[in-house]
Amino acid sequence: MKRIRVAVDMDEVIADTYGAMLNWLRHRHGARWSTEALHGRQIFDVLELDTAEALRTAMHDGAFFANLPVIEGSQAALSEIAARYELFVTSAAMEFPNSLGPKFLWLRRHFPFVEPLNIVFCGDKSIISADCLIDDNARHFKRFAGQGIVFSSPHNALVSGYPRIHRWDEALAVLSDVFPGAL
Repeated sequence: MKRIRVAVDMDEVIADTYGAMLNWLRHRHGARWSTEALHGRQIFDVLELDTAEALRTAMHDGAFFANLPVIEGSQAALSEIAARYELFVTSAAMEFPNSLGPKFLWLRRHFPFVEPLNIVFCGDKSIISADCLIDDNARHFKRFAGQGIVFSSPHNALVSGYPRIHRWDEALAVLSDVFPGAL
């Protein structure tokens, strides 16, 4: 019997890129936003043009991605997912090509149980051949052939039409709902 193939995004799903961007902005620009200001909006949507450009420049350096905090519960959840399903970690890393090396090393350090050949850096995630994709950005589901599952982040609070994981301790239950009897 074929194992269900689960693809999991990296940024804002297992790596707290969102929090790192906010911290970068606070330390360099003193910028602060309320939860309401970011509800349903990307960080770049609330920034002045010069501040947005400075943040993009920092992210294009690649080193920005080297020491991201791990999203709480993601390591244990992915370990359990890997034991039950075929697990791949995916990242649209081509948006920031210099991030490839730092992202790979970050994954090896924090998720050593993910096989290197199961780490996929790409642009358009429709290329991913998986039964489901857990991602914070629903734009990746538009051409993806499998089932999209939204991982909650302030910017996607208004996204509907997909199953949703709010915290990693919910992941196996959501996957069981989406793929009943698959285990």
